[in-house]
Amino acid sequence: MKTYRITVNGKVYDVTVEEGAAGAPAAMPAAVPAAAPAAAPAAAPAAAPAAAPAAASAGGVEISASVPGKVLKIDAPAGTEVASGDTVLTLEAMKMEIPVVAPQGGTIASVNVSVGDAVESGDVLATMN
Repeated sequence: MKTYRITVNGKVYDVTVEEGAAGAPAAMPAAVPAAAPAAAPAAAPAAAPAAAPAAASAGGVEISASVPGKVLKIDAPAGTEVASGDTVLTLEAMKMEIPVVAPQGGTIASVNVSVGDAVESGDVLATMN
């Protein structure tokens, strides 16, 4: 469960989002207005990046996102042998499908994202040996 503070037209809302089981969308509660700020709302602090899963250290080579987007499909799950340039997963950004490829040959050690996850540029998506 994650909580976000969102400002819309000067009105501050606290929103809580729950993740469903196995990537299924969960019902989201309605946004609830936060207490009215005394002065102009301060910029919300940047959310600290989530700790990488333990599997992130499984492989020595990290495969990172080159652009922010959404994970559209995972082409090579953990344990798959890949050659340099093979597509590991596909991102969707600005209605375009962008393949994320293996930088070298080897075995996919871990996939750190799921289909539908939003990722930022530089996020580690998978590791390989």
